[in-house]
Amino acid sequence: MNSLVIITGGTKGIGKSLVSRFMDGGYDIITCSRSEKELSLLKEKMEALYPSQKLYFCKVDVSFESEILQFVNYIHTFLPQRSIEVIINNAGFFSGADITNSEDGELKKLIDTNLYSAYYLTKKLAYILKQKKRGHIFNICSIASLKAYPNGGLYTISKFALYGFSKALREELIPYNIKVTSVLPGATFTDSWKDTHLPKERFIAADDIANIIFQSYLTSHSTLVEDIIIRPLLGDL
Repeated sequence: MNSLVIITGGTKGIGKSLVSRFMDGGYDIITCSRSEKELSLLKEKMEALYPSQKLYFCKVDVSFESEILQFVNYIHTFLPQRSIEVIINNAGFFSGADITNSEDGELKKLIDTNLYSAYYLTKKLAYILKQKKRGHIFNICSIASLKAYPNGGLYTISKFALYGFSKALREELIPYNIKVTSVLPGATFTDSWKDTHLPKERFIAADDIANIIFQSYLTSHSTLVEDIIIRPLLGDL
């Protein structure tokens, strides 16, 4: 029976590439998104590509704590018969809203989606990894976790916060031999850039990020790739 990898936001962009890469590596996936139709299509496609693996899903809006807990309850239906090896907090969204002219509630929505979804999921599942004293948690942060950009101040705040969460989690889980990796990609060719007039080659490929994460997961027990900073060759956008 294949081990499980938990990936939030698995139907698009980096999440979809991660689903494919880990299934190709021999793992079954549990994922979520807001669209049941997209989840069903993803399952059909991935299980056709990787017939020895399974993809399980739950329709969830990760911006709501109650739905994250629903996802956790779904994951628990596979336990203890199945083993969770990796948790990837990938779900999130970009907003170009700035600080002084943003609509009320915009920051809360970003924090709920980009930070609290990772916090609640990790908090509810970490005990499983602690019991085994092994496992790997990846938090998909952003290059905006390191550097503030104009026309995206609220997004920057949320991603700075996620990076802080990831660094604190890293220290907290060291005694349990659990790895925590912060992934900080620059502009990646996903739906966030679907209306751009820039060439695709100006962006990072989502598959490249998934491959780097998978290779980081394969490092020996005594080794941790703590931060992964990935930028477009020609620099940030």
